[in-house]
Amino acid sequence: MIADGQRCENLQTVKGKPFPNLVDVTVEDLSTGLESGHFTSVDLVTAYLARITEVNPVLNAITEVNPDALTLARQLDAMRANGTTRGPLHGIPIIVKNNIATLDKMNNTAGSYALLGSTVPRDSTVAAKLRAAGVIILGKSNLSQWANFRSVNTSNGWSAYGGQVFGAYFPNQDPSGSSSGSGVSSSIGLALGALGTETSGSILSPAEVNNLVGIKPTVGLTSRNLVIPISQRQDTVGPMTRTVKDAAYILSAIAGKDLNDNYTLANPSDIVPNYVAACDYSGLRGARIGIPRNVLGISADNTSAPILAAFEAAISTIREAGATILENANFTAYQQYVNDGNSTIVLEADFINNLAEYLALLTSNPQNVHSLADVRGFTQNYSLEQYSTRDTKIWDDALALGYNNTDPRFWAAYQANLFFGGEGGVLGALDRQNLSAVILPTSFSPGVPALVGTPVVTVPLGFYPSNTTVAKNMYGNLAATAPNVPFGISFLGRAWSEASLISYAYAFEQRTQVRGMVQPYLVPNTELKDIVGS
Repeated sequence: MIADGQRCENLQTVKGKPFPNLVDVTVEDLSTGLESGHFTSVDLVTAYLARITEVNPVLNAITEVNPDALTLARQLDAMRANGTTRGPLHGIPIIVKNNIATLDKMNNTAGSYALLGSTVPRDSTVAAKLRAAGVIILGKSNLSQWANFRSVNTSNGWSAYGGQVFGAYFPNQDPSGSSSGSGVSSSIGLALGALGTETSGSILSPAEVNNLVGIKPTVGLTSRNLVIPISQRQDTVGPMTRTVKDAAYILSAIAGKDLNDNYTLANPSDIVPNYVAACDYSGLRGARIGIPRNVLGISADNTSAPILAAFEAAISTIREAGATILENANFTAYQQYVNDGNSTIVLEADFINNLAEYLALLTSNPQNVHSLADVRGFTQNYSLEQYSTRDTKIWDDALALGYNNTDPRFWAAYQANLFFGGEGGVLGALDRQNLSAVILPTSFSPGVPALVGTPVVTVPLGFYPSNTTVAKNMYGNLAATAPNVPFGISFLGRAWSEASLISYAYAFEQRTQVRGMVQPYLVPNTELKDIVGS
């Protein structure tokens, strides 16, 4: 039951047989163990809940656990005992970010007391798809409040409702955001994996610093229905896991068209690709991979040297795997994009409308918030929201804009985005040299593809060395750069190219096995062996 790429030194013994520790276990490990009767989904849930209890007081990764998780596990165990399973994820626990609505006893708050106790008419589409695949939604992960779209004087991973998330690779580590708790919970095995959401960097960045694989899908590959929004043009939902293949399993479960999200109807295919089959050791053979050297030059700073050194080594690995490397596949308008403010206008104008549309769907709304102005008013007058220690400047600017995404003035800003992400960005780079993908250090990768909704896959690349000087975040409460903090490499492609990107990422992951080179400083002790038969 030891899956490909599994670290053989981290094993436990369950019923006399070797089995990976829960910090390393994969979908295929768990599915095989469940199917063979080695353990049950009740055992799994019990172990994961114990692990959450151990570390959550320190890391604050989980805002609440599903009180029905054990009941759901018993039901799924009974189905399996009767010869029925819903697929490879049957009976496997997964965490979802606390902006992804579920019609159960858990809240959906985006980390705000403004939405505490509100209810939705049904599961979000991605949550419903997880349940249809047999997944146990184990709990909700903490996040940067409102998906990092409230304050400019705040910290990644802080929310009023959930407190401050910390990463597990260094004490008081900045977990990045906004899918902070999803990243931390997946990194140390509080579930098999997690769902995050991204507008610009909110899957990729926390996946990177938590030593994970993260897939930021094409906007429209996964439904955003009943996911608390920022921007209909940029929001997307994707998996955050410890391996590429596990991410592929989860993406296969949540992808697909949804009449409640018209962006999904733009998908040219009615059939979800077999993303697991795309996990091919030879996946880089024959690929044309571009390097946007100008992005490296413009984006690098005084913390970038270890990242850039590892990136150059990765280029050699990719070439040795059979890819052709094309230098100077530049984002020709990148400097102009860095200096431009249109991307902010698009998010502000979308948020005004998209938030109101979400609030209108609520079946109960205890704080009677129906607009951004209402939410701001609540936040500024409710002490637990910590205003003005953490401001509302992003909302202030959005409301001061004076128009929303239906105004003709919005169109000019959106067209600028399409240029900076398209001809002047990732799409132009791909087209000019007929590339299969471009690669970048993950810390440089999110912004441009976000503008045009194109996919990115990040995988572990390396870690800051042990002699790294600790540097605090701008808010002053977290270690943003520190010894052993992970960083990643991203594969960027055209819309709907997830299968290809997964293939490249898997081929790189299997050759490098970076994830196991450094261990978190804090990992739960409870393992399946402590539960099975106890």
